[in-house]
Amino acid sequence: MASIPLHPQSRYDSVARLLHWVIATLVILNIIGGLAHDALEGIVNVMPLHKSTGITVFFLTVLRIVWRLVNPPPPLPSNMASWEKAASHATHASFYLLMVLVPLTGWIMVSAGTRPLDWFGLFPISKFGVTKGDAIVDISGEGHEILAILFGVLALIHIAAALRHHFLLKDTILRRMAG
Repeated sequence: MASIPLHPQSRYDSVARLLHWVIATLVILNIIGGLAHDALEGIVNVMPLHKSTGITVFFLTVLRIVWRLVNPPPPLPSNMASWEKAASHATHASFYLLMVLVPLTGWIMVSAGTRPLDWFGLFPISKFGVTKGDAIVDISGEGHEILAILFGVLALIHIAAALRHHFLLKDTILRRMAG
């Protein structure tokens, strides 16, 4: 089967694609690491890597937001159903919110602890001026886990939708962000 040609303006630029795939990979690995860290206790200490990766996601997301503001994404195909366009916009807005909130809640939570916070052991990361028992720390602790699980569920839905477009609808949606 011949593939549908993809107009260059229908594709995300190379920086947006790189940031998408790097952040997506780090988020998925960090969700898995966060969920598995208790089971891995005594075998490997996942948390320093989890924290450094979360900080990386946070700062790459800030870069991605700035990039997106300067380089708007390509428009969705005109033949796409309005409900799909609305779902796409809502999903992407939710992703940006989660890419900021999940690392930020983790950073706040860790800031109340006594263990140091650093970036892959290379340099220290400043902590917020919070202490255990502060309402923001308690909210962040609960919110971090709930938001991360929501993030994982949303990512699975996003992946399923992209695969639906590619394999069932055979349109160009997935190719807009591919290689």
